[in-house]
Amino acid sequence: MVTRHQNFIEGRFIESRGSDFIPVLNPATGDALSEIPDTDAAQVGEAVQAAKNAQRAWEKRPAIERAGYLRQIAARLRENVPELAKAIVEEQGKVMGLAEVEVNFTADYLDYMAEWARRIEGEIVTSDRPGETIFLFRQAIGVVGGILPWNFPFFLIARKLAPALVTGNTIVLKPSEETPNNAALFMKLLAETDMPAGVVNMVFGRGATTGAALCEDPAVGLLSFTGSVGTGSRIMAAAAKNITKVNLELGGKAPAIVMDDADIDLAVNAITASRIINSGQVCNCAERVYVHAGIEDEFVSKLSKKMAESRYGDPMADRTVDYGPMINKAGLDKVAGMVDRAKASGATIVTGGSVADLGKGNYYEPTVLTGCSQDSEIMQSEVFGPVIPVNTVTSLDEAIERANDSDYGLTSSIYTRDIGNAMRACSEIKFGETYINRENFEAMQGYHAGVRKSGIGGADGKHGLYEYTQTHMVYLQN
Repeated sequence: MVTRHQNFIEGRFIESRGSDFIPVLNPATGDALSEIPDTDAAQVGEAVQAAKNAQRAWEKRPAIERAGYLRQIAARLRENVPELAKAIVEEQGKVMGLAEVEVNFTADYLDYMAEWARRIEGEIVTSDRPGETIFLFRQAIGVVGGILPWNFPFFLIARKLAPALVTGNTIVLKPSEETPNNAALFMKLLAETDMPAGVVNMVFGRGATTGAALCEDPAVGLLSFTGSVGTGSRIMAAAAKNITKVNLELGGKAPAIVMDDADIDLAVNAITASRIINSGQVCNCAERVYVHAGIEDEFVSKLSKKMAESRYGDPMADRTVDYGPMINKAGLDKVAGMVDRAKASGATIVTGGSVADLGKGNYYEPTVLTGCSQDSEIMQSEVFGPVIPVNTVTSLDEAIERANDSDYGLTSSIYTRDIGNAMRACSEIKFGETYINRENFEAMQGYHAGVRKSGIGGADGKHGLYEYTQTHMVYLQN
């Protein structure tokens, strides 16, 4: 019998009253790992009510006291890194080293957000009236609904929970149905701390049922979601009914510009690392390359060689592989279809280009394509796999124009030795983040946010923290 997970509501693990259960599979082997309930709207409502009941008392606690609970959780995570990392590898498919980094980074993130307890600031605004003082206070929103993705499932718990709690909110979390095991372990460890009942709740289920019920609940004051554009759009539509605030991190189609004065080896190494990390299933990593014609041949030759050398396989069986399987068969089929259509429309596959036959599991070969036209699907739509299309440009102006020609606007990068080119790109590229001469990976003290269809609002740092607050203006007439 596989493990059947329970919801966590008001400080207790409780059985779902529904009869529908969802199997959780290992994407490397297809083996069943566990199953979760598809929680119905009534039980989601109970979780939201528990969070609402706990919120007022939680907000009244000093912020430094709330931060102490985050530190307790962080300590428990660090004591259980091997077990947590193993759960992530088995259900999500990332390599063990990256899973261990994810767990430790999650603990660090909790501690980082806890440090903001003494740094949440308001403002004093000059008044037009004699004897009047105007104050701006930052206050909690109330109940937060946090809907999690499957690609970095453990870290995203903390990315939503930590800023919500330290600013005085309570939260109801819904993990992805693809990767609930790590979340169940997180809640088990949280339950071993002194966290007051109702402050953190978790419900399992599908987006169309459990997620929809959370989005439609009028007691939820903020919906924080990380995932696809399509799901984000549906969340916005559901939130509109109650005018619920949304914070959305959605897809990406990150351009990487490689100029003719770039350090080619640095660019190749960074773009390859960015493309194969987590099997290419990362919204902020390089998704398309614009290389200057003057170095195209050398760059493509080195990039293809580097990608072809990337090793893939079951990360539980071999800790030396560079990447593991795609999350599921649907994800694998999507990548394979996009590459096949690119080839049919005239692109050249320099390396890879096929589903990898390892007997079982959802694996795709590391792939480089050239001759990809700007308006092609593979240059415009998110691949989310170990595939990188290349387009040739003759100037920085052309590269910037093509980079901006996208529905997405999350991250971008440029490789150049010319500081003028780098700074002009930063000024003219319309993306939330730009990386210069390095791989695409953000810092917890930064602000991870996109434009256009890549989302609304952002996460991390001071600005991400304040996403979980609302302002209250006070006019004091003496």
